[in-house]
Amino acid sequence: MRLFKKTKKKEGWLTIAIGREGIAAASVERAAGALPRVRFVQFTEEKAGANALDKLARDGLAAARRCTTLLAGGEYQIMNVEAPNVPREEVKTAVRWRLKDILDFPVAEATIDVLDIPLDVNARAQQSLFVVAAKNSVIALRQKLFLDARVDLDAIDIPEMAQRNVSAMLEPEGRGVAMLSFGDDGGLLTVSYRGELYLSRRFDVTLAHLLEPDHDRKHASFDKITLELQRSLDHFERQYSFISVSKLVLGPSTVSGLEEYLSSNLYTPVETLDLATVFDLDAVPELADKALQQRFLLPLGAALRQETGAGKSA
Repeated sequence: MRLFKKTKKKEGWLTIAIGREGIAAASVERAAGALPRVRFVQFTEEKAGANALDKLARDGLAAARRCTTLLAGGEYQIMNVEAPNVPREEVKTAVRWRLKDILDFPVAEATIDVLDIPLDVNARAQQSLFVVAAKNSVIALRQKLFLDARVDLDAIDIPEMAQRNVSAMLEPEGRGVAMLSFGDDGGLLTVSYRGELYLSRRFDVTLAHLLEPDHDRKHASFDKITLELQRSLDHFERQYSFISVSKLVLGPSTVSGLEEYLSSNLYTPVETLDLATVFDLDAVPELADKALQQRFLLPLGAALRQETGAGKSA
């Protein structure tokens, strides 16, 4: 299966995302001229098995929607590599050879996909790509899980793309947006511009670290995040000087004090996302709760998926 597979059936996406604490499912429908409408959210602490997936799929009306799932942070690698100077249809083959000395597992055991990183029209720099690689065994296991649950799996996605889908809706005209969210896998920083992903960076700070009741340990995590953000955004500015990052958007959560701390230590304006500003939540009033917004941020982002061409999702 392609990580970014093009599909042709049904309307709207249902995401079934498997995490350490359980399984989160969410579905979104798009309508021209309106906010994307969240139709369904549900979470279960049950172990990821056929019965749990089958129930979530039935409750989420999977038969009427296309279905995607998200890989967890440790189940894939994403790398920024120089685009090979070959015809488009040969890019994956050429990239695969380059990965031999980069991956932490044999390249022959990898499922890969590529994503363009658009350049400024006036730039003379070499074109770059994001390369996503996952072990064939990881992809096969995820496919089997859905097959056993009798759920048609149309695509397998990654958190970076799910977060990009949300941040793209927050971009001011002609400017980019940095977005930072936290979960069990740590922090995820992305920068989007004109709806495209330009930066992906993982931080070794989990949501649990930020909810730490001990003041000193919590603020040590704040300091670490601040330093990583300063380095990442400075590097991004040098690498993509044609992109002006308008703001840093924090994913919704119950973490207190982080927005104020970052605002006082960064030049970039900082704000915290309320999903009600980018989604129509009338059908799911429970998503007024910030803890639930944090849980469903990436599943909802993945459900915003739109196909715009072979091998590319938006």
